[in-house]
Amino acid sequence: MDSNKVSTILVSLQGKIPAEYSFAIRQKLESLDDDREFVFLAADLKSPLVALVLSLFLGVYGIDRFYVGDTTMGVLKLLTCGGMGIWTVIDWFLIMDAAKQKNAEKLMQIF
Repeated sequence: MDSNKVSTILVSLQGKIPAEYSFAIRQKLESLDDDREFVFLAADLKSPLVALVLSLFLGVYGIDRFYVGDTTMGVLKLLTCGGMGIWTVIDWFLIMDAAKQKNAEKLMQIF
């Protein structure tokens, strides 16, 4: 893939993946064939901002963890009412990073 496409994709991913994954994803994209480009672009990435909003309003029910893809954690939050509220407050600070981490893992699995 040419460097202009790689740069465009990395700009679009900014804020959706942790910064430490940018270099590895750049290398993977540069070595990617053009016919596999659409698979990468079709990846269902979750928005960290949406995860935060869900956490603020529906975090007690684990909806934020279900959205990110942590089904087990979502069920546990649902059954414990967000750890009686404590877990919900902690997730207000952690959920954006969890969404970014899940996005990076999903992109690395594509390659």
